[in-house]
Amino acid sequence: MTDSDSDEGGSVNTMGGSAAGEAARRRTFAVISHPDAGKSTLTEALALHAHAITEAGAVHGKSGRRGVASDWMEMEKARGISVTSAVLQFAHRGHVLNLLDTPGHADFSEDTYRVLAAVDCAVMLIDAAKGLEEQTRKLFDVCRHRGVPVITFVNKWDRPGREALELLDEIEREFRLRPTPLTWPVGAPGYMHGLIDVREPGQMLRYTRTPGGSHEAVEELVPAERAALEEGADWEQATEELQLLRADGAGFDRASFLAGTSTPVFFGAAISNIGVRLLLDAVVDLAPAPGPRELEGGGSRPVDAPFSGLVFKVQANMDPSHRDRIAFLRVCSGVFERGATVTRAASGKPFATKYAHSVFGQDRSMVDTAYPGDVVGLVNAAALRVGDTLYAGPPALFPAMPTFAPEHFAVVRPVDIGRSKQFRRGIAQLDEEGVVQVLVSDVRGDQAPVLAAVGPMQFDVVSARMAGEFSAPVRLEMLPYHLARATDAAGAADLNGSRLVEGEALTRVRDKAVLALFPDRWQANSFGRAFPGARLDPLLAAHD
Repeated sequence: MTDSDSDEGGSVNTMGGSAAGEAARRRTFAVISHPDAGKSTLTEALALHAHAITEAGAVHGKSGRRGVASDWMEMEKARGISVTSAVLQFAHRGHVLNLLDTPGHADFSEDTYRVLAAVDCAVMLIDAAKGLEEQTRKLFDVCRHRGVPVITFVNKWDRPGREALELLDEIEREFRLRPTPLTWPVGAPGYMHGLIDVREPGQMLRYTRTPGGSHEAVEELVPAERAALEEGADWEQATEELQLLRADGAGFDRASFLAGTSTPVFFGAAISNIGVRLLLDAVVDLAPAPGPRELEGGGSRPVDAPFSGLVFKVQANMDPSHRDRIAFLRVCSGVFERGATVTRAASGKPFATKYAHSVFGQDRSMVDTAYPGDVVGLVNAAALRVGDTLYAGPPALFPAMPTFAPEHFAVVRPVDIGRSKQFRRGIAQLDEEGVVQVLVSDVRGDQAPVLAAVGPMQFDVVSARMAGEFSAPVRLEMLPYHLARATDAAGAADLNGSRLVEGEALTRVRDKAVLALFPDRWQANSFGRAFPGARLDPLLAAHD
């Protein structure tokens, strides 16, 4: 999974090398944002500028345009949103870039959080008009908690929006994160004339966009004297603002960026391919290469240790013609070699890596070798689960993936009882992927499990995939619960046997955890008072 000497076409092929040497050439990063900030469009634009594709995908919902490569599910294409993460690997300037596109909608927070456990850096999009939105704030907090450095891209500068200095103030005020702009816009949002590369301030980059933004925008280098003459007051204002920022000490500092106390900021417009090349170069120049990986219980595994990897995502039916199942593995150390037998930490049993693919959106190809930072798709890996560690040599176990407290619950039943086998297989698959959490009880049985979700849109994904992929349409009956607490067998017996409190206890299939469900906090408190000895422990919430 190394790139060729030439970056033509953004191709990546195998040359071989040491784990540490190849890791130094990797950049593994996620693109994250609030919904509708332009995340999938930027993902496509980055691949275009790396020459990994020849034509950018279109904004969803625009007639006559293609969907973006990273959005491959029918529901994503129909709604114009990302509902699952996707992996794109391509070459740029002698480096291998592993880009993970993530869902922006808060209902799919768990998928985004898993991706952030598999990357070394994140590119955060901010809408120039809306600034910091609710999901943006949550994602910044997660990146800080995980120690993931953040590069900020202020998108949609080709539309009316807020002032650049105002947006920087908001970032610093809200996140206690020092913004250090590396590009600066000439002209107000909606009236952009070009960009100044802060590292080369004596010139302006002027852009001529291509029709529909399907190809790279043409860049023209305009000397400062000419820019001042042609852009007048806008050029003067931009240079004055940069002088003000320099006087305020807003210069880029790599140490503080890697420590998560500052964020380099870029401006542009992904749909028009403005400023995208500068951002892509910054990922190569600024984002950290893969390094030692923290282990459960303390210590770390260096990149040159024997092979180890983390399964951060499981996805079925990416290829409708094959109906297979793929486990996405982030290589953390050593060299991955297809066909090698490794150990699954959760069971201690051997696992054969016979079918391994490199993934680019929905497309994939066989891969023989991969290095730290690379993402490998293990095909038909039925034994693997999200959060699994695979290793060779000395044992390794990476920290477990978080499971968030569900806030929406629904009983799911097959529309056609004759499709019960397909129904059970589909629900089990979606549970293993982490699309929803599946709860069961002795009262309802296997034919009517309870689906638990962080957000209600997860139920739409279940309905669409059960009908389209498993040929087992379902009907959902919403339950009146919005609060879950961890309990035990004694607490479950108390809750299910009580007539004083509205609620019930069910068992989560994935890990056999017992969850007590209540309509609201008041009912949970009432149960606690009625049964003071019962266990009621809070669960990790997606908004924590």
